[in-house]
Amino acid sequence: FTSLSSDIIRIEEFQGRLGESPETLAAALDCYVQLSRRIESVYVYARMRSDTDLANSANLGDLDRVVSLASQAASISSFLQPELLAIEPEIMQALLGDPELIPYRRMIEDIIRYRPHTLSQEQENILALGGEVFGTAARIFSQLNNADFQFGEVSVAGEKVPLTHASYSLLLKNPHRPVREEAYNSYYSVYDAHKNALAAALSGSVKKDVYFARVRNYKSAIEMSLFADDVETSVYDSLISTVEDNLTGLHEYYELRKRVLKLDHLRIYDTYVPLIAEVKTKTVYEEAVSWIVDALKPLGEDYCEVMRSGLLEKRWVDRYENKGKRSGAYSSGGYDSMPYILMNYKEDNLNDVFTLAHEAGHSMHSYYSIRNQPFQDYQYTIFVAEVASTFNEQLLFKYLEEKYEDDERMLAYLLNEQIDAIKGTLFRQTMFAEFEKEIHNNFESGAPLTVDSYREIYRGLLSKYFGAAVKLSDVDDLECFRIPHFYSAFYVYKYATGLAAAIKLAKDVSSGDNASKERFLDFLSSGCSKHPLDLLCDAGVDLKSPKPVESAVKELAILVDKLGQILDS
Repeated sequence: FTSLSSDIIRIEEFQGRLGESPETLAAALDCYVQLSRRIESVYVYARMRSDTDLANSANLGDLDRVVSLASQAASISSFLQPELLAIEPEIMQALLGDPELIPYRRMIEDIIRYRPHTLSQEQENILALGGEVFGTAARIFSQLNNADFQFGEVSVAGEKVPLTHASYSLLLKNPHRPVREEAYNSYYSVYDAHKNALAAALSGSVKKDVYFARVRNYKSAIEMSLFADDVETSVYDSLISTVEDNLTGLHEYYELRKRVLKLDHLRIYDTYVPLIAEVKTKTVYEEAVSWIVDALKPLGEDYCEVMRSGLLEKRWVDRYENKGKRSGAYSSGGYDSMPYILMNYKEDNLNDVFTLAHEAGHSMHSYYSIRNQPFQDYQYTIFVAEVASTFNEQLLFKYLEEKYEDDERMLAYLLNEQIDAIKGTLFRQTMFAEFEKEIHNNFESGAPLTVDSYREIYRGLLSKYFGAAVKLSDVDDLECFRIPHFYSAFYVYKYATGLAAAIKLAKDVSSGDNASKERFLDFLSSGCSKHPLDLLCDAGVDLKSPKPVESAVKELAILVDKLGQILDS
């Protein structure tokens, strides 16, 4: 850390000199990449050490020091992008033709793509000064949602239970309908009481998005957001239209829910409760790893052995809950570390086996990428990140479906969980994506953004996606005011496309086709060496076509039919 603190100023030697020669530019980028690599290593260590005990002030202090150092380094090296963009296109093409710059060609080309959307240095400085201001809408929402809102208590089995964001999702899975109803209505009564402030905050975020799109010469806010991944708006539109054209399977699922729960009609708070009470299982960690390794056998011995040894022997995983440890799960690490996994594994929760498979997918993606790409090309984007992880979940589900084919109760439980996962990721996130598109389009076309206009748009989407089996209440459309993702617009669609791609790739690989397996392993090895759509196309998924999404929504219909055959018998 100490030597790094003194070394970060070395990059300043190259300021104003990037266009001198290919050798100078290569030396500058070498310096930048090596500094970035060292900062990453220190950050990964400090962050994960802090997450093992969030109450340890010394660890938190170390993390703060590293974050401060990274900010200082970013400030010192901030001249790189504008200076590269200032180099005349003809000169830049000549520079890129030099062998010295071959390792950095993709990196440089990705920067100069932004030339039409980059302002003068003075104008960029003015925009940068407004950073705190432009984040105001999101901070207001966060303060209201996470600090100010108090949701009261809910009666559960004769006891008062605090209603919070965390307990709300659990209470919606309660088998007793009055508990679900009370939790739902109490929760949304708070959003109803603050709907005007929340609408104003959301409008501020939408207006910020449109402002930046116009200032930076994009045709629309959505085009600006998709530009980084080199994704055309037609891909976004195709996702929405394809899902909307194939809602029958989802509607049939809600009809099945209505029959199984013996209700005249469903309310939205009835759409989360499991149709099969959670099965009692005990899966020790080592057995979970064995299942995952067996499920991933279609990827070959090398993949499985690396994953097995990482999960069991090479200490990739911080396995169990501990005092002060961060909750949840994630995969993390750096170019010079192992692809670590934080878990809070519980033997009596089957979902934790799927979580471990998911995070192992991320870690194996990192493992292959690091071993096949230079530092500047190894960090895959979020667009493809969820493909590797949900691919693992798909193969694990297939494995367990076959393992428990003679156990109807377990099989029904697995089918219910899988359907809900597809519903939440593919359908719900696409509905969110459509809402984001409509509210931005409305503002860009001059329509006002109001409480009523937001609710009207959102209610129309709820009606479309939930269908006739679900009777909407007066408060349902208030949900549009509680989704944090709406303050990072045009992001959630990646979850839907990622799952669609994973379903397609899992089918291809599990068929035993060796070419499909090799393409997938190549995909894991590619990092960010190409743009996301190109990487997925090479792997065998063309997201410019509606076919992968069509296949994914049909998969839900197949699963609903299987579940119905069990529960209706």
